[in-house]
Amino acid sequence: MPNATALVDKNLNLACSSKGWYTVFSFLEKPIKNQLEYFKSNNNEWFTILEKSLNNGKEIQFRCTIGNTEITKHILWTFKPFLTEENLITGVIVTAKDVSTVVEKEIQIDKLNALLETKSEISKVGTWEYNLENNKLSWSKMTKKIHEVSEEYNPDVETAIKFYKQGHSQNRISMLVHKALENGETFQERLQIITAKGNERWILSSGKPFFKDGKITKLLGTFQDVDEQVKTELKVTESEQLLHTLVDNLPLNIFIKDEGSRKILVNKAECEYLGVKNPKELIGKSDFDLYDADVAQISRDEDLQVLKTLQPILGKETVSTRKDGKKTTFMTSKIPLLDVYGKAYALIGISIDISNLKQKEDELRRLIGITSIQNKKLVNFAHIVSHNLRSHTANFSMLLEFLINEKEQEEKDRILGMLSKASDNLLNTLDNLNEVVKINTNTNVTRESINLKKTFESVHENLIALFERNKVEFKNVIPSKLNIYGIPAYLDSIVLNLLTNAVKYRHPKRTPKITVTAEKEGDRVVFSIEDNGIGIDLNKNGDKLFGMYKTFHSNDDARGIGLYITKNQIEAMGGNIITCSELNKGTTFKVYFNEGY
Repeated sequence: MPNATALVDKNLNLACSSKGWYTVFSFLEKPIKNQLEYFKSNNNEWFTILEKSLNNGKEIQFRCTIGNTEITKHILWTFKPFLTEENLITGVIVTAKDVSTVVEKEIQIDKLNALLETKSEISKVGTWEYNLENNKLSWSKMTKKIHEVSEEYNPDVETAIKFYKQGHSQNRISMLVHKALENGETFQERLQIITAKGNERWILSSGKPFFKDGKITKLLGTFQDVDEQVKTELKVTESEQLLHTLVDNLPLNIFIKDEGSRKILVNKAECEYLGVKNPKELIGKSDFDLYDADVAQISRDEDLQVLKTLQPILGKETVSTRKDGKKTTFMTSKIPLLDVYGKAYALIGISIDISNLKQKEDELRRLIGITSIQNKKLVNFAHIVSHNLRSHTANFSMLLEFLINEKEQEEKDRILGMLSKASDNLLNTLDNLNEVVKINTNTNVTRESINLKKTFESVHENLIALFERNKVEFKNVIPSKLNIYGIPAYLDSIVLNLLTNAVKYRHPKRTPKITVTAEKEGDRVVFSIEDNGIGIDLNKNGDKLFGMYKTFHSNDDARGIGLYITKNQIEAMGGNIITCSELNKGTTFKVYFNEGY
C-alpha cells in the first residue's frame, strides 16, 4: 500500500497493518496492538471519529497532529468502513498519509501572505491582475482600499480607467495599457485618480505583460498610494522656486560652498559682481580661481574654521580683491550647513557690498569728529568762563564781606592777604582762559605737564574762604612729584568743581572732611576726592549723575551743570571719571588720566 494502512475491527482492536504503518508510527515505540490505546488517550478526537465511521458506515477524512516531544507529524486520516457482501460493517480501514511537508509549506505560505499583507499596508502598495483569456480584472485588498471601494467590489477595465482623473491622467493610463497589450511594454508612472468617495489622490501605477506561447495572456501590476510623497515633493518644488526667486532678487551676494570651498550655488548678484552671466560658469570654482591669492587664503581659512567649529561668522567686514584688481568691501556672514548627523558638509555665505557706505561713513566720521571736537571745546570754554569766574567772584565777595565786618587790624591784614592771593588766582584763571581760546582755534591741541599736588594747592587757596566759613578739614596727600599730561584750564576747572561740590553737599550734622589722594596705575594716573557729605543714591540717580542740568538735592544754588562740565573736560583730555557713593555716608570721585608720570 502506498500509505500507512491498518484494519480496525468492530471491537476497536487493531487487526492488521501495512509495513508503511510501522514506518510512519515507529516513533510511538509501542506494540501494534497497543497503538489504539495511544490514540484513545492522546487524541480523543481521532478515536471519536473512528467510532463515528464504524457506527454510521460513512467514509470520514480529517487532519491532526501526533507525536512526542521530539517528533511531530501532520497526518491526513481516512476512515473507510469495511463491509461484507451483505453490507454489514465488520471494521474500519484506516489510512494515514504523512502531510507534514505539505502543512509546513502551507504554514510558510500563510506567513509569507501575512508578511506581504503587512508590507502592503505599511507601504500602501496593492496589486492588480488583468486576465485577457477571460477578460477579468482583479484587485488586491490594498488596491481596493486606495480606490476607497468595498472589499466586495469587482472592477473591470473600463471602470478602472474611469477612476483616473480626466485629462492627462486618464489619457495617459489608457495609452500605457494599450502599449502594454499591443507591444508588450512595461510601464510605471505617477498619475492622479478620483476615489469612489471623491478624493483626489496621487498613485504610482505599474504594469508588466506576461506571455504564454509568445502571446500576451495577462497584465500584472502594482498600485501604490504616493499622495503624501508627491504633495510633499510639489511643496518642496514650490518652496525651492520661491526661495530661488527670492535669493536671486535680493540685493545680496549669496553663495554655497562645499567642504573644499568650491561654489555649488550662486545667486544673480554674485554672478553680476564676478562678471558672469550664467551661474554654471562659477559652479565648482574656488576663491583661488576668482580672487587674489592672499584674499582667497583668508577666505579659505574662515571656511575651514566654520566647518570645523560649526560656529558661524556673522557680519564680518572683508575686503575682496578680484583677479582684475578691483577691491570691494563686503559685510560677510558664513553659516555652516549640517547633515542629519550634525556634521558640516557645506556653508552658506551672505555678503553685501558696503564700499560706498564705508566711504561715506569714513567721511561722516571725519566730519563728526571735527565737529565734536570743536563743539566740546566751545562748550567747555563757555562753561569755564561762566563757572570759574563765578567761583572767583563768590570768593571775592565773601572776603570783602569778612573785611568790612572785621574790627581787628591784624585779621584785616590777613584777609587782605587772602584777597591778594585770590586776585593772583583770578589772573591765572584769565591766563588759562586765554590759553583755552588759543586751543579752541587750533585743532592740534598740545598738552602740558601738570603737577597734580600744586594744582590742588592752588585751587584750595582760591577756595580758602569757602573752606574756612564751613570749617572744612582738608587733606592733600598727593605725591609731590606726580604729574599728568593735560590742559591746565580743564584740570583747574575739574578740581575746582569737585572740591566745591564736596563743600556744597556737606552733611549738616558733622564736620566736613575732604581728602584728596593720587597714585600711578600702570601708564595711567588716578586721583580721588573723598568727602563725608550727604552722598548720592546711585541706584536712583546714577545714570543721570553727569547729565546737564540734573540736580539730586534741594540746595538752592544747585545748577546741575558742574558735573556735566567736569565729565566733558575729563573726556576731552582722554580720561574718565567714576563715582562711588552711599547715601548719608559720603562720596568719592575717581578721575583717571591715560598719560601720567
